[in-house]
Amino acid sequence: MTQETILTFSQKKAEPAWLRSLRLDSFDKIEELPLPKIERVKFQRWNLGDGTIAESEISANIPDFTELGEGARLIQVGTQTVLESLPAELARQGVVFTDFYSALAEIPEIVETYFTTAVKPDEDKLSAYHTAYFNSGAVLYVPDNIEVDFPIEGMFYQDSSSDVPFNKHILIIAGRHSKINYLERFETLGESSVEATANITVEVIAQAGSQVKFAAIDRLGANVTTYISRRGRIEDDASIDWALGVMNEGNVIADFDSDLIGNASHAELKVVAASSGRQIQGVDTRVTNYGNNSVGHILQHGVILERGTLTFNGIGHIIKGAKGADAQQESRVLMLSDKARSDANPILLIDENEVTAGHAASIGQVDPEDMYYLMSRGIDQETAERLVIRGFLGTVITEIPVKAVRDEMIAVLDEKLDKR
Repeated sequence: MTQETILTFSQKKAEPAWLRSLRLDSFDKIEELPLPKIERVKFQRWNLGDGTIAESEISANIPDFTELGEGARLIQVGTQTVLESLPAELARQGVVFTDFYSALAEIPEIVETYFTTAVKPDEDKLSAYHTAYFNSGAVLYVPDNIEVDFPIEGMFYQDSSSDVPFNKHILIIAGRHSKINYLERFETLGESSVEATANITVEVIAQAGSQVKFAAIDRLGANVTTYISRRGRIEDDASIDWALGVMNEGNVIADFDSDLIGNASHAELKVVAASSGRQIQGVDTRVTNYGNNSVGHILQHGVILERGTLTFNGIGHIIKGAKGADAQQESRVLMLSDKARSDANPILLIDENEVTAGHAASIGQVDPEDMYYLMSRGIDQETAERLVIRGFLGTVITEIPVKAVRDEMIAVLDEKLDKR
């Protein structure tokens, strides 16, 4: 790892001085900062970055994305943007949805103002590494008082034949009293034995009075070792509803966090995860209440097959002074193999008296009574098991705004079940 490689990349991309300086400052801090703390997940020896920063070539196996039809959509394969579509009406209203470097040219002051406001570069070793080495990304900006009812889609594909690090930075800014419905995918294209790494940061800035619905499905491949951080900064009377599907095939550690900065701010985090094979997935889902009467709820459901490992850490932290705050969490894991491993760890940190907080956690196998009920109605065992699993995970899946994606998530689960 050298500063020269970062400087060369930054100059090639004509980055502004403030970003170049931020990269180099972050590089200097990488070695001195600790790794993020993910309870009960031993990831310290994972390869989460080899100190290279480069652009990828266009893959020869790009699907025909034009079949998706019209809509607000940005598609990237590796570091390259292959499709960008924004309805004229949204463009006239000042909405921007484009790749990171185009946004630097179109709305430079906004990008500079909000970049790394939710995830600070010096939080830990991996956030510093990301800031120094991210090589592509996207920006969605919705001005004050603009409402977008239909889904805006960000689709980001990792090319399985490429060893270029998949280091994405996604920045979403919801203006005051705006409404956004956003759908995000991270997915691997093709099957290859090429080992790759991913370091992904998604920042969502919900300004006062804004409402953000954020849905995502992650399907990175078995040869991709991933660190992903999604973080919301939520101001007065604003809200973010997260519905996140963690369906990767490789080893993953994930931070899904909401900082309730404003009074009466609100965050709902719904996470569904499936681990199979020998993969390890560790998910930290955290809500920090800073504002008075702020509300943060966490709901995590997971399924483990074969020798998979899944860890849910649910963290609720009410800061001193956050009177009337509410922090609730529930983490439940369904194990479909006696060789699977799981942890569901509720953590409450309460620094204020006039608050409400609670947690629930459970790990178990399919309820025999549920199976007996279904099979007594003529349903075979395999179908009955699938129905139980779908019902268990349905609380999150139903929150995905696009039916095709909901169906895809169910199909992914069925695919994992078929491999047993």
